[in-house]
Amino acid sequence: MENIGSPPETTNLESHGSSAPLIPTSRLERLLRERVLRRSSKSYHSLEESRDSNGDLDISGNSNDLYLSDGDRGYQDEDMFEGNAFVKHLTDGPEKQDARVPKQRLLVVANRLPVSAIRKDDDSWGLEISVGGLVSALLGINEFEARWIGWAGVNVPDEVGQRSLTKALAEKRCIPVFLDEEIVHQYYNGYCNNILWPLFHYLGLPQEDRLATTRSFQSQFAAYKEANQMFADVVNAHYREGDVVWCHDYHLMFLPKCLKDYNRKMKVGWFLHTPFPSSEIHRTLPSRSELLRSVLAADLVGFHTYDYARHFVSACTRILGLEGTPDGVEDQGKLTRVAAFPIGIDSERFIRALELDVVKAHMNQLKERFAGRKVMLGVDRLDMIKGIPQKILAFEKFLEENPVWRDKVVLVQIAVPTRTDVPEYQKLSSQVHEIVGRINGRFGSLTAVPIHHLDRSLEFHELCALYAVTDVALVTSLRDGMNLVSYEFVACQASKKGVLILSEFAGAAQSLGAGAILVNPWNITEVASSIGYALTMPADEREKRHRHNFTHVSTHTSQEWAETFVSELNDTVVEAQLRIRQIPPLLPKGDAVERFMHSNNRLLILGFNATLTEPVDTQGRRIDQFKEMELKLHQDLKEPLRRLCEDPKTTIIVLSGSDRNVLDENFGGYSLWLAAEHGMFLRRTTGDWMTTMPENLNMDWVDSVKHVFEYFTERTPRSHFELRETSLVWNYKYADVEFGKLQSKDLLQHLWTGPISNASVDVVQGARSVEVRAVGVTKGAAIDRILGEIVHHTHVEAPIDYVLCVGHFLPKDEDIYSFFEPELPTGPAPSARAKIANPLNRFASNSTGVAAFCRKAPLPIPSPDTRANSFLGNGNWWSRMRERMTVHEGSSVLDLRGENYFSCAVGRKRSSARYLLGSSTEVVELLKELTACGP
Repeated sequence: MENIGSPPETTNLESHGSSAPLIPTSRLERLLRERVLRRSSKSYHSLEESRDSNGDLDISGNSNDLYLSDGDRGYQDEDMFEGNAFVKHLTDGPEKQDARVPKQRLLVVANRLPVSAIRKDDDSWGLEISVGGLVSALLGINEFEARWIGWAGVNVPDEVGQRSLTKALAEKRCIPVFLDEEIVHQYYNGYCNNILWPLFHYLGLPQEDRLATTRSFQSQFAAYKEANQMFADVVNAHYREGDVVWCHDYHLMFLPKCLKDYNRKMKVGWFLHTPFPSSEIHRTLPSRSELLRSVLAADLVGFHTYDYARHFVSACTRILGLEGTPDGVEDQGKLTRVAAFPIGIDSERFIRALELDVVKAHMNQLKERFAGRKVMLGVDRLDMIKGIPQKILAFEKFLEENPVWRDKVVLVQIAVPTRTDVPEYQKLSSQVHEIVGRINGRFGSLTAVPIHHLDRSLEFHELCALYAVTDVALVTSLRDGMNLVSYEFVACQASKKGVLILSEFAGAAQSLGAGAILVNPWNITEVASSIGYALTMPADEREKRHRHNFTHVSTHTSQEWAETFVSELNDTVVEAQLRIRQIPPLLPKGDAVERFMHSNNRLLILGFNATLTEPVDTQGRRIDQFKEMELKLHQDLKEPLRRLCEDPKTTIIVLSGSDRNVLDENFGGYSLWLAAEHGMFLRRTTGDWMTTMPENLNMDWVDSVKHVFEYFTERTPRSHFELRETSLVWNYKYADVEFGKLQSKDLLQHLWTGPISNASVDVVQGARSVEVRAVGVTKGAAIDRILGEIVHHTHVEAPIDYVLCVGHFLPKDEDIYSFFEPELPTGPAPSARAKIANPLNRFASNSTGVAAFCRKAPLPIPSPDTRANSFLGNGNWWSRMRERMTVHEGSSVLDLRGENYFSCAVGRKRSSARYLLGSSTEVVELLKELTACGP
């Protein structure tokens, strides 16, 4: 992968003792190489900036109030922008482009811009930087040329205002998305804050107490999709080839799909800054499937913790019926990578702040104010998920059980008000004030109170000082995406080495759990006990815990988080391109139809299930099991299939694993050939069934396997098994996905150690099934016997010069595709998917002599070694066949050239077929086009 943004002299890694560059061959090697190059690039840029800037980038000194976002805090302090090219643009405007190193463009798309706009007059705007945790994460990234796309937080209905605001924001490398007031109300205040945010934090959906509420949900969802499309339109207008588009948070879950619909090659990543709930919670959302599929359109999906990533994969598996893998979610060969990327903070900024005189002055004031008392600290947004009442109640219980500490400890609680116009938040604020008042009245005195509660934010320097003098930080979130307050506390504790009490429901617990005291905030007794332990913890233990946490906070910074995500996104695209090269191309329908028109004797081999059947709508995983189990021919196929059957130049074989009754019910009225149970039974619809099974086929294992299948069917709800004459199939497609997989593993273990340990059988594992067959029962092994029967029972007036083989076959049965492949010419190896014409008409078959044992076949079938010459008319088998033919039958069965053979897998991107079709709907379209060419 190209290294973007690194100095020219570091673009090649050389192996030890050799001048040859080390070429990464695996995904891990590529990422490690990129990591080394990224670090060398940082050193390079730091050196160049120190030479060129002469301190011009220091823009510190202007601080504003603290602003808190969901779970994380951001700051309006330009000191944090020191040395950063992107944020320097936010403050100073554009700078001279560095022409030394080309940089990849990074389009960061979030609901809000990092700039708040205030209108001064018709064409004049004032811009204020409102930096959140996301912007601080982009600090120090010199490898990318960043652009920020989002809503400016203000309604601008007139074109003059939009043009002037766009121009003003362009100087800050920001691009606005203009949303009107109604869209903002329905999309942001409605669907995002009223539905998605509570659901993702396990608060559940709002109760629908009247029909108007349901209509409101529907209109909010429509506005949500409309707003996401508006964001996509702006991204598309500014996108350049090679750009990386990074979408953020639950506000923009539809955006990846909108972008991919516009350009499939666009590099799109999506990151969620909140928790992702378990599948049982997410499945209550009416729009659950649409949101999941839209997010899956991204190349890389990121979460703060592995738990959230696991929940997302589980939701895709259980709700959409897709396959979850260790790398992510796979849908018909398309892999969406899902991974955890824990965000961090700019720890150096906090460490540097402690050296400032203004911070030291604040620290001295706080030490005097709380002299002789241990300081406990809580910094939260006043929100239901922050667990503030639980924290205060635990502190009350601690004071109640430990009277000696009542005059020796103080809890400072910073609760930043949010959404003050919402009744639920007003109720929470009143509840917190009531608890604080009761505790202070109970344990306080005229000179001191145990709880200092502030309903406001703090300026950055004041907050750093408060962190530094704190003995115990208390984070009791009931559910939090990450919560970086714990990181900030650790960064400011180099001297004090205080103790962190951290909720196990905060994302930060995954990273800082080893050094912190983890608690369940709902267990008031446990939290109170942890407070006592933290206050009396020995110094050496505090030292060890702090050292562990500080190492993590100082190395896993926000800048490292952003660089890692973008690097993995770039590599994910590279990996996807490598996978695409192994996927067959789509069927060239025009070519297939044209070859069909100019051929004289056509053979169409069609699968049944998922090929000629009605498509199953699994968008919402709302499957009618009994309806789906009853396989029916696609309604739109009945007339095209009938017309093809009436074409004297066309022979059609329906080749299926289903039993004979199913094929009889669906195709009894057509003039074609039916091959049931993978070709072991054959009949023309005007005749009787005959068997093509090998003569010595041993079926003694059937009863014992049947008992095992019955056992697991009874113990796996919604599973079933089919007993066929040549195989047994246990299907758990409708069962719980994870439980079904566990049961299938257990079933296979029972089979291999018992009933089939010495039996001549093949075990075929499907996506949601286990099939046990006799050895040699495959479609490829049966097709040569089937052709022999067809030639014997029909008048062959011309050799077969066109073959179309279409099906949704299991990998075990894909030997049928290779059966018809013409032998490749000698010489340099051609492309795996090249169409090669070979007039010799030799076959490459995977069948290995099974045909020699054909039971009572009217026609002896030759071995594979003699079959190639036999079809040329040079073998004894063909001579015997000719004796039984009429004078109207041709002198050859096959005259197949490579360009006249079309093997096509339906709905399977991992296939040995030459081409792909997406679904049975596309099969319908293909057969209709072939019908139009008929007589």
